[in-house]
Amino acid sequence: MAIAEPPVLTDHRRRLLDAMSHVVARKGYADTTIADLAAEARVSRRTFYEHFDTKAECLIALYEVASDQALRVLRDAIDPKRDWHTQVEQAMHAYLSTLACNPVLLRTLFIAILGLGPEGLAARRRVNGQLADFILEVVNGPAATPPRARPLAAAYAMGIVGAINELVLCAIEEDRVEKLADMSDSASQLARAVIDGS
Repeated sequence: MAIAEPPVLTDHRRRLLDAMSHVVARKGYADTTIADLAAEARVSRRTFYEHFDTKAECLIALYEVASDQALRVLRDAIDPKRDWHTQVEQAMHAYLSTLACNPVLLRTLFIAILGLGPEGLAARRRVNGQLADFILEVVNGPAATPPRARPLAAAYAMGIVGAINELVLCAIEEDRVEKLADMSDSASQLARAVIDGS
């Protein structure tokens, strides 16, 4: 099954996604209105509705765009010629450093997406699935060194993603977002323990 290409980020769409990030960080998702988003983006309400049917759809679009960017950072951070242990360390450091660079966006995405009910959960599952697939690609791929006696199971890769997400949520709740990169070593050790022990 072909995966649909994400919508092109026109200037108005990009401004609306930026507005979602900033307004939700200030007011919280529940108190954010479409009028707020349009005003922040300096567009009309009509323009908002040309891009999104609901504010939930706008938040999910922001979540997916930011997640795609994070996945690109992960892919660019690893050296495929290195062993998978080193690739995991490189990926963890790049991922957590990227998240720490934009605490406003991080809080918006990791907290607000959880309040959207089934729509938000489905978006979160899609993104977590992409991250788990990335782990499987690094660890089980044909270029993986050292080669594994048996492939890492998808459930273990998803477990790693879930554990890292919980570490990030704890950092947000404890106002330690700027120190996320300091968690790279422990996050890498966690991932290695799961992978090596499976």
